[in-house]
Amino acid sequence: MRILLAQNAPYYPAHGGGDKSNRLLMEALATRGHGCRVVARLPAFGEREEREYLEQLSGRGIGARAECGVVAFERAGVEVRMVANANPRSYFAAEAEAFRPDAILASTDDPAQLLLEAALRVEGARVVYLARATLAVPFGPDCAFPSEARTARMRAAAAVVGVSQYVADYVRRHSGIEAVHLPISLMEPGPWPDLGNPANEFVTMVNPCAVKGIDIFLALADAFPEVAFAAVPLWGTTARDRAALAARVNIALLDPVDRIDALLARTRVLLVPSLWAEARSRMVVEAMLRGVPVMASRVGGIPEAKMEAPYVLPVEPIVRYQARLDERMVPVAEVPRQEIGPWAAALSRLLGDKVHYREIARASRAAALDYAAHLSVEPFERLLEEVVARPRPATARPGGAARPSPESLSPGKRRLLAIRLRQRAPAAAWFPGAESVAAPRLFCFPHAGGGTAAFAGWRSARIPACPVRLPGRESRMAEAPFARMGPLVEALAGAMEGYLAEPYAFFGHSMGASVAFELARALGRLGLPGPAALFVSGARAPWCRRDWVPSPAPADEELIEELRHLEGTPAELLEDPLAMRAMLPALRADAALYRNYTYSEGAPLACPIHAYAGESDGRIAGEHLEAWAHETTGIFTLRRFPGGHFFLYARREEFLQGLAADLELYW
Repeated sequence: MRILLAQNAPYYPAHGGGDKSNRLLMEALATRGHGCRVVARLPAFGEREEREYLEQLSGRGIGARAECGVVAFERAGVEVRMVANANPRSYFAAEAEAFRPDAILASTDDPAQLLLEAALRVEGARVVYLARATLAVPFGPDCAFPSEARTARMRAAAAVVGVSQYVADYVRRHSGIEAVHLPISLMEPGPWPDLGNPANEFVTMVNPCAVKGIDIFLALADAFPEVAFAAVPLWGTTARDRAALAARVNIALLDPVDRIDALLARTRVLLVPSLWAEARSRMVVEAMLRGVPVMASRVGGIPEAKMEAPYVLPVEPIVRYQARLDERMVPVAEVPRQEIGPWAAALSRLLGDKVHYREIARASRAAALDYAAHLSVEPFERLLEEVVARPRPATARPGGAARPSPESLSPGKRRLLAIRLRQRAPAAAWFPGAESVAAPRLFCFPHAGGGTAAFAGWRSARIPACPVRLPGRESRMAEAPFARMGPLVEALAGAMEGYLAEPYAFFGHSMGASVAFELARALGRLGLPGPAALFVSGARAPWCRRDWVPSPAPADEELIEELRHLEGTPAELLEDPLAMRAMLPALRADAALYRNYTYSEGAPLACPIHAYAGESDGRIAGEHLEAWAHETTGIFTLRRFPGGHFFLYARREEFLQGLAADLELYW
C-alpha cells in the first residue's frame, strides 16, 4: 500500500506524544514493506526557521534538501516533507496528487481539519482518522468547539480509530461514528533501560499548563520546598505559566527532548496531573517502561495507560472552556479548584519510603513490559488493508496517461511549476464577480490575511467594488499564498489584462495599499493602461521603506496578538478561535510579504492618489501619510476618519460616503 500521513504538526523531531506516536506508526508500516510518505509542518514558518531546521537535521546525521519552502528527507524508510515556508494545505494537496496514496491518515493534531478536508478530496484514496484527543474532536462534553460541519467530515472518513478504548467509546457515544480501538501508539524498539531510582534528581512534569494540571504541580512544589522539581515546557505552556514556574526556587526548567531516556534518567517521580480528558498519555507508558513511578490523574484514558499500576489519583476535571484560544492556541479552560491532599500523601510516601518506591517501580515496569511485548502494528495494518480493499471511485485519468510526478522534474522545473500553478488561475478566480460589475470598476486589495469578505456590501453603497481573492484564502485555500511582492504583482498583472480596456481604479487597505501601488507601477512599466486613481487606506507611503531592513518573522501568537490590539479589528473574527487559526497561513504569508517588501525608486504615477487614515491609528504618523504625495505627478488628497487602523469597519457608513464622493471625480 501507499500510505500518506497528513500531520498539521511537527513530525521529526517531535516532543508531543501524539506526534511521536504518528512517527512510530509510519515507521512500523514502512518496515512492513509499505510505501510511506508524510506531509507535516514546522512549529513556526519562515526562511530562518527553515535554515535552523536543516542545521538541526544535519546535526542528527540526516541529509535533507530544501526547495520552495519545503524540507524533504527520509527517515527509517519514510519519505518526509516538512513544510517550512509554504501553505501546508496546498502543498499536501499537490503531494497527494503526485503520490496517489491508497490510504491517507489524518488525526486530531489538526483540530480545524484543514488537512482532513483536503484529504477527503483526494481521488481514489481512503481516509482513516486517528482520534488521539477528545478535546480536538468536534462533539461531546470533552470538546472545546463543537461543530456539525467538522463532525460530518469525520463521518466521511472510511474508518475512525481511537488511541484508547476511552476515546473509541467516546466517539461512538457522542457522534454515532463506529470508531474502533487499535494500538496506534507504538513504542520505540527495546530494550528499555531501568531508570527508576529514588536517588534521581527531580519530581518531573512535562508540558505544565492549565489543562495538564499545572496548579497541582505548583501546589506540590510549594508543599515540598526541600524537594527538587523539574518542568519541561511544551506546546501548552504560556508566558504566565513560565513566570509561575520561575518564581519557585525548587523548580528547574528543562529543555524538551525527543529522546525520552535523557529526561527519565533524571526523574525520580513523574507527575501527570491532567485536568482534561487525556486520550491515553504516552508519557505514562514511557516512564513505566523504564521503571519510573508515575502519579497520574483519574481522567479520560489515563487509567488504561496505567494498566492497574498504583497511584491513579482524583482531580476535579475541567468541564467548561471559553470560546477563545490562549497565546499557545489552546482552548482557555475554566479550571476548578483542586484538592492536593491525596497527591501530597502519595508523593510523600514515594519520596520517603525507598522500599515502597522500588515496589512501585518494579510493578510499573513489569506491567509496561508485558504490554509492550504484545504491541504490534499488525492490527492497524489489517484495518488499512480492509479499508483499501473496499470498492472506490476509479482513479484513471482521461486518455489513460499518468500525470508525471513533480519529483521526476529537475529542481529548476519544479520551481517553475510551482509558480505557474499559482499564475494559471483564470481572472475570475482573482476577481470573482468582476464581470457582473459594469465599468468603471474599483479593484480592491485587502489587509494582511484578508479576503473578499473585507469589501462585502460595498456595491450597495454605490461603490463598484471588485475585490481580489488572493491564493491561500476562501475558495483558493488549496493554493499556496505568495510571500514575496514581485511574484504576486506579476501574477496580478496577468490577471488584470482582460479588464484594462475600460476605466478602472485601485483601492488598497494596509498591506493592500502597497500591493495596489506596486501593481499600478508594474502595469506602467509594461506599457498597459493604468488606473484612473489610486485610493490608499491605513498605510504608510512605500517611500518610507527606502532603506528598510526586514525584521525577524513573528511567532503566530504575536501575529494574533497584534490583530487583537489593532483598534477596529472585527469582533466576529476575534471571537472565533477556529476562524482565527484557519486564517493563520494567509496571515503569516502576507506578513512575510509585507515584512520583506522593499521600496525601489521609480517614476511617480501619473494618476492621482487619495489617502485615508484613522485619526487614532498610532501606527501611522502624519508624515507617513503625506509622503504618498511623492508617488504621483497628479493631485494628492488626505482624509481622516474617527477610529483606529480598521476605521473602514468601525466607521463604515461615513467612510464609504467619503470614498463614493472621491470616486465621482472620475466617473
